[in-house]
Amino acid sequence: MRKVTERPCFQGDLMIRRIDQLPNDLKVVPAVNGVHILAHSETGHHHVIKEQAADRFIDETNQFISYLSVLSDAEIEHLRSFDTHEALGVEAGTIYEVRTQREYIPEGWRRAQD
Repeated sequence: MRKVTERPCFQGDLMIRRIDQLPNDLKVVPAVNGVHILAHSETGHHHVIKEQAADRFIDETNQFISYLSVLSDAEIEHLRSFDTHEALGVEAGTIYEVRTQREYIPEGWRRAQD
């Protein structure tokens, strides 16, 4: 497991970095089935953190960025049993910016599809 620091860390479609404070005007995002999905996969191989470990927020004006306020030491996991990405460790009491990869299609930008 790699610890996330001030330097950006990557896990597949996901980039995460520690920040000092949450931006204003964020919306709380509820967990789904006990986890916060940080990067969604059409094949079910999501990048997740357990619900009780963090609160997740979004800025509704940018679908590619979300934020985590970590409540207890935890890991961001990649839900795939093969060819998986290394877990990323996050620390209690810290705040992180989470960015998801995007791709351009003729209709505009969208989250990367796998």
